Amino acid sequence: MYVLYTILASLVSFFILKWLKKRRYCTDLKRLDGKTVLITGGSSGIGKETAIALAMRGARVVIASRDADRAGKAVREIKFTSRNLDVCHMELDLANLRSIRDFCKSFLQREKRLDILVNNAAMPSVLDWTDDGFSMCFGVNHLGHFLLTNTLLPRLKECAPSRVVTLTCSNYKYQKLDFQDLNYNLLPFFTYCRSKLANIYFTQELARMGEGKGVSAYAVHPGFVQSGWTCHFSFIFRMLAQVVMWMFFVPCEMGAQTVVYCAVSDAAAKHNGGYFVDCRPATLRPFARDSGVARKLWEASERLVQLV
Repeated sequence: MYVLYTILASLVSFFILKWLKKRRYCTDLKRLDGKTVLITGGSSGIGKETAIALAMRGARVVIASRDADRAGKAVREIKFTSRNLDVCHMELDLANLRSIRDFCKSFLQREKRLDILVNNAAMPSVLDWTDDGFSMCFGVNHLGHFLLTNTLLPRLKECAPSRVVTLTCSNYKYQKLDFQDLNYNLLPFFTYCRSKLANIYFTQELARMGEGKGVSAYAVHPGFVQSGWTCHFSFIFRMLAQVVMWMFFVPCEMGAQTVVYCAVSDAAAKHNGGYFVDCRPATLRPFARDSGVARKLWEASERLVQLV
């Protein structure tokens, strides 16, 4: 009898977990023929699944990644899965401001259009530093994408209506920004949370600045996804994390759905500057909706990446 109860409890737990992992899918079938999409970190995880989904809609897709070998393999897989041969890779290291500037110069020379920019690449909670002396999380997750977006903004305006979709995380709620120490790098988890909050403020200020210029911006929490973020940690941690992810996290294909939704949906366009979860707008904590903080972070970021 004990064995039977154990089996029943296990089955019930399994189906509860499956239910918890259910998420909404993007049902908008809009085509993107003639459009160009740039996706950072598009060689794996959510980025690659987003690339596949948008390539299937006919877009020209450029994936930006620092690992040329892995990106080359990803490009072949994206082409094969999407049946779209208009997919390519360009080298980009978001932990290096010079690399970002060089990338943007090459991109603007090669590509005549930029209709959708997906700021997907991110560093997990690691204690490390970028080549320019920023904490890795803040430097890559926020400052790198801040410089990239601002440098490519003229092309986005030329191709208006255009969109910028930036991936964030619901963990933003556990921290607030400290303008006396934006480069905080003491407790890895808190550093990550601050970088994800910065992504939200960045999206709001970008949306405000883009009003009337045809550039809209969206922040997306894709859910907790079975991606390759654990590669930065020890073998034992990776094994434990894989078990947890299998039980509670969603596949990358499902995690990409809200990104795709914000990239193509007319309904999403009504919520410029919004925060999205499960293909619909979600409510942010009050402190994450402070336009004054968003403006202050934008001005501080301009100084840090030497845009002013």
